[in-house]
Amino acid sequence: MALRGCWRFAGVVPRLLWRSTVLPASSVPRGRSSVSSLVNTHHGATESLLRGFSSAPPSTDVSYEQLKQLLNGRKAVVIDVREPWELREYGSIPGSINVPLGQVNTALQLGPEDFSEKYDGEMPQQTDNIVFTCLAGIRSKTALNTATSLGYKDVQHYPGGWQDWMKNEQQK
Repeated sequence: MALRGCWRFAGVVPRLLWRSTVLPASSVPRGRSSVSSLVNTHHGATESLLRGFSSAPPSTDVSYEQLKQLLNGRKAVVIDVREPWELREYGSIPGSINVPLGQVNTALQLGPEDFSEKYDGEMPQQTDNIVFTCLAGIRSKTALNTATSLGYKDVQHYPGGWQDWMKNEQQK
C-alpha cells in the first residue's frame, strides 16, 4: 500500500516541474524552436534542483602539485584519516595531522585545546582550507562530506592519497 503511494508521488513531481516551466499557450510561438526552449527550460530546472541536494563544493579534488603548494605555503590544514597503524607502517605526508576517519565527526566538534591535545595539531577553523587525505582517496572523500555537513566551507580532498604522494615523491 505504501509503495503504491510512493509511485503516485513520484509521478506528481515531474508533472509539477513541467507545469512550472511551461508557458501559457497564448505566449508560446508556434514552431520547432519553442518546443526545444521548453525542453531546455525543463532540463535546466531539474539540474538546478539536483544541484541543490549536493552539500560539497563543485571542485573538491586537489592534485599532488596543489597539495605541495598548500603545504609549502602553510595555506591548508592537511588531515590524514587513515588509522595510526597505517601511518606507522607506510608513512605520512609531512605536516599532516592524523585523525582516523571514525573520529572525524567528533574531532571537528572538539574545542581547540582538546583537539590539539588529542591529535597533536592545531584545530582547523570552519573558514580554514582543509585537505583530507588517506591511502587512495576513498576515506578522504567521506571525511570531506562529514566536514561539509558540520559547516566547514573550504574543504577538499587529495584523491590520490598516500599512494599517489609516494609515487610522486619517488620520481623526484
